[in-house]
Amino acid sequence: MDMPSKQRPTDGQLALAREVAAGRNSHGDAVTSLPASVYTDPERFRFEQERLFSRLPQVIAPSALLPRTNMAVAHDGFGTPLLLTRDGQGKAHVFFNVCRHRGTRLVEGEEAVSSPKVVCPYHAWCYRYDGELTGIPRSDSFPGVDKADHRLVELPNVEAGGLIWFARKEADFSDATSLAAEFDAFGLGGHHLYRRRVHDVAANWKLIMDAFLESYHVQRLHASSIGKFFADGITAADAIGPHQRSAVGRAEYLARIDHEDWAALRGAVTFAYQLFPATVIVVSPDYVNLMVLMPQAVGRTLVEDFMLIPRPPTTADEELHWEKSWNLLDEGTFAGEDFRAAALGQEGLSSGAIDRLTLGTLETGLHFFHSRVTEALSF
Repeated sequence: MDMPSKQRPTDGQLALAREVAAGRNSHGDAVTSLPASVYTDPERFRFEQERLFSRLPQVIAPSALLPRTNMAVAHDGFGTPLLLTRDGQGKAHVFFNVCRHRGTRLVEGEEAVSSPKVVCPYHAWCYRYDGELTGIPRSDSFPGVDKADHRLVELPNVEAGGLIWFARKEADFSDATSLAAEFDAFGLGGHHLYRRRVHDVAANWKLIMDAFLESYHVQRLHASSIGKFFADGITAADAIGPHQRSAVGRAEYLARIDHEDWAALRGAVTFAYQLFPATVIVVSPDYVNLMVLMPQAVGRTLVEDFMLIPRPPTTADEELHWEKSWNLLDEGTFAGEDFRAAALGQEGLSSGAIDRLTLGTLETGLHFFHSRVTEALSF
């Protein structure tokens, strides 16, 4: 698949690729450990819900979920009925999916809908996609009610770099906007949503994040799927505030290509982003997987995987290409390997057989991530 010519790597992306090509991998120099209780303690999980997920901005969906104006989609993954919309001016919003009349859910189902207005199914109160209440049937029976005082309740949100972020309370979205250049480099905001799927994983959310914070497992866990595409331990990583960015690839190939040739560079390296607290983005040579983690219980997490491609398929060959890519990662690598390993890890840690996990020098990303979680919980 061809890449748009105007896209260029950021300085940070280019620096990581050069680190990989030079063999200067981002490895640690000491063995560390983590207490098993961070994955199994219900009280710890409660603190995380209160002090991480209730306070910090997090990604909820890609921009591609709402590709046109006057669209809406219900979202229940975070335990609250939410409504994502794109209004007539193209602006994204995150509202409570709750009518201001009697609290009825406005939109049902998992698919995005498009219509002139959002209409409550109970009493047909009507809203624009920007949240404005525009119609009340038998308005004469609501004397003195001002429509302006009955807009849909909006949560803090921002759209940047092809991602829609939200927060449950007032929050600082500067990280989200500062990261936009990273994803603009891949043209993420203009991508097409090829497919999406919610996985119900019997594991603590941090075990799932862990799988995307190190490459030590790639040649072992993914030996029959994607392991053959990568050299063992050829990895570079850095931090962008509380977030992490990594690059894996074939060093001998990277050494021979023009690093300013973005299409060639993307063919030689896979970039991954771990957005704090619970989002993973894997950028393959010609498509992107966005995974949004939604913790449900100490040992259960919903993971919504979105596969984003540069443009809708127009031929049978293109459809076959994207179908194979989807099956390789979502069904095979993620569900069959990464998520399964997390669930098996949850079973083992819950047994009480070990009280600490041992982390080697190829797993320093885990140490950084868990340190950030601990810091956030201390506030």
